[in-house]
Amino acid sequence: MSLPFLPFALPDIGDEEIAEVVDTLKSGWVTTGPKAQRFEAEFSAFLGGRVGDNSLHAIAVNSATAGLHLALEGLGIGPGDEVITTTHTFTATAEVARYLGADVRLVDIDPATLNLDPSAVEAAITPRTKALLPVHYGGLAADMPALLDIARRHGLKVVEDAAHALPTTCAGRLVGTLDSDATVFSFYANKTMTTGEGGMLVTRDAALAKRARVMRLHGMNRDAFDRYTAKVPSWYYEVVAPGFKYNLTDIAAALGLQQLKKVQAFQQARQRIAEAYDAGLAGLPLLTPPRPRSGDQHAWHLYPLRLAAGAPLDRDALIERLFAQGIGCSVHYIPLHRHPYWRERYQLRAEDFPHSDHAYRHLLSLPIYTRMQPADVQRVIEALRAALAPAGAA
Repeated sequence: MSLPFLPFALPDIGDEEIAEVVDTLKSGWVTTGPKAQRFEAEFSAFLGGRVGDNSLHAIAVNSATAGLHLALEGLGIGPGDEVITTTHTFTATAEVARYLGADVRLVDIDPATLNLDPSAVEAAITPRTKALLPVHYGGLAADMPALLDIARRHGLKVVEDAAHALPTTCAGRLVGTLDSDATVFSFYANKTMTTGEGGMLVTRDAALAKRARVMRLHGMNRDAFDRYTAKVPSWYYEVVAPGFKYNLTDIAAALGLQQLKKVQAFQQARQRIAEAYDAGLAGLPLLTPPRPRSGDQHAWHLYPLRLAAGAPLDRDALIERLFAQGIGCSVHYIPLHRHPYWRERYQLRAEDFPHSDHAYRHLLSLPIYTRMQPADVQRVIEALRAALAPAGAA
């Protein structure tokens, strides 16, 4: 009898999340309201802020893409400016600069970590460069000390794409508490915690936080929760800017409130899977994912493998074989320089990004999620060993 399909990712939703969502539905407040405010406060507290203390502002939004857009907009990025980011990312990282009329400078990655290469960043800076947008690929922290140093020396704003990076640490500090201008997390369905769709913009910049709160809901100077819960008539508001529709609902925030309580346990479960993969795949013609620096924590959003020299089949054939055995996997990422929009707009060539392009041609991401059982992990390992073990090996 064939085994059931093992998907690439599944959310881990328990009775606590279901009860919190039901409570929200019964409350009568299903859009942005008290639960979204609680979620913001508790997220800030998780990162080390104090509930009620505005030193670390958390602004809940309906996607990480929205958070990145709000962060760049609030920092004044616009036409004529350039934003530097990695080619080895999902398009959302770069497209937000184009929303604002700014140009994007894509740069290559460090071949060891698959994160943004600081030396490539420094070489790409021009008089038009205004911001740097590093990505913490797979949940491994980028070299933020080097990148922040470059930004300081060149007067650049820094917005971290931390879609993969909760709860990643860098130099002993949680991502979200570093010395960047803003950090944006994702709570999409396959991330390390989920609200279905959603994200969080985190910043210590009070002016940026104020601007983001206004712009996330149509540029109104008062949100609906404030207006509808006031004890005196308070229907009046003013539109002070042409804003967006980026608010997070209380239904989504209800999920987030309970998921946040589990995020460290989720990380530990993902790390155990990563360690089992490392042990079980030893000796195969593979490069396993790099580890964080000593004392730091990897979020393990992804477990990206790279086929090494001597592999008996290529990446595409390996993915097809795994799918034929009912095992889902993916590729992170098709680099931006290979996509028609980015390639044609900026006249990009694969040879301009040798490390990212080489990684792409050899990469596949294995399932790594908290609902996986040890038997599921072993099933993946055995399928890979059968496909990649040298001829005659046991």
